[in-house]
Amino acid sequence: VLDLRGVRCPANAARSRLVMSGLPEGASLDIYLDEGSPIENVPGALVADGHVVKKRQKKENFWVISVVKQPARV
Repeated sequence: VLDLRGVRCPANAARSRLVMSGLPEGASLDIYLDEGSPIENVPGALVADGHVVKKRQKKENFWVISVVKQPARV
């Protein structure tokens, strides 16, 4: 789990990308994000990197996304 609640844009996108880069292919990561810009921007940044957002779920006052790392593009 990567808890990015309280982390402002664009630092949350950068941190999520950094953590995903260190995971092996096929690994899954749950990321906690705040409402607003974070849930609007972070999933798109990860998809742009080639990862797959498998789940996007609203909890009480935050969001959880589940991301699967895909093989690096060449």
